Amino acid sequence: MPLSERDRLILDFEALWTRHGSAKEEAIRLRLGMSPGRYYQLLTRLIDTTEAQEYDPMLVKRLRRIRDARLRARVIRTAASSG
Repeated sequence: MPLSERDRLILDFEALWTRHGSAKEEAIRLRLGMSPGRYYQLLTRLIDTTEAQEYDPMLVKRLRRIRDARLRARVIRTAASSG
């Protein structure tokens, strides 16, 4: 299934955004008309699709790396705190 316009807008927004903390959350609301929680939920699902990989391979690869590193850190913290 090809990317929807919303999917492309999310990927384009993420590709162009520089990290500015809460300002990004406000921009998500204003530019994309959705809550930051919904945005991140959609983005997380989106980066696992072949279509997103084909649309912007560098962005998707970077976002997957970041997500995977956070997951590894969470697993390590959980293991350290439980035992």
